[in-house]
Amino acid sequence: MTLTVRQFACLSDNYGFLIRDEATGATATIDTPDADAILAELAASGWGRLDFILNTHWHPDHAGGNARLKAELGCQVVGPQEVSRITALPDRVVAGGETVMLGDTALRVIATPGHTLGHIAYVSDADAMAFVGDTLFALGCGRLFEGTAEQMWSSLQALAALPPETKVYCAHEYTAANARFALSVDDAAQTAERAKAVFAARERGEWTVPTTIGAELAANPFLRAPALAQAGEADAKAFGRLRAAKDQFAG
Repeated sequence: MTLTVRQFACLSDNYGFLIRDEATGATATIDTPDADAILAELAASGWGRLDFILNTHWHPDHAGGNARLKAELGCQVVGPQEVSRITALPDRVVAGGETVMLGDTALRVIATPGHTLGHIAYVSDADAMAFVGDTLFALGCGRLFEGTAEQMWSSLQALAALPPETKVYCAHEYTAANARFALSVDDAAQTAERAKAVFAARERGEWTVPTTIGAELAANPFLRAPALAQAGEADAKAFGRLRAAKDQFAG
């Protein structure tokens, strides 16, 4: 394993991730939800440098700290062009199909539109890690603020195709609320078991991130949309129905 991850909670329910290529010491932050928290974690890490900001999308709780961190640390900003909606254009604009090198670690860029139109994820195939922003959550997925159900379904399928052992670093701790919705639409035994484990973990104050692709395929209702489809309902339409139901869910 060549990539080390330092995960920390910030804002009301965000997670921040500092990652380091152990072969070279090159370091990056996945998104910039909270510049103060990132600077504090960087100091605690002893890593002594921040080479890159790797943005997944433009929302303020993902790119809002770009300007300060770049000004103070001189790091390069890498991300989709849409990041320029709230801050300067990234130093390097990337899209699906490209590769970002963090030292010796190759991070494959996957286009994951739906939450926003330019949303991307970063995947280290060698380390079986995926940094997915707000596309996929533990037992959930992002809201469709800009894209269509068809786009988000395609994005989720691209992530679902990763090896089941892949660790999924989601950007928010939404899992307990997602579990309550999952129980309302899916009576599968594995969903009930996963929800029980989630509720117990949160009671103990434990994080539920990272998850894995395998765990999400087994119990995430949005990835299980085909199994939850109504008679004659296409997969993307079933997904869209579930996503609309989650938007209205008050449980």
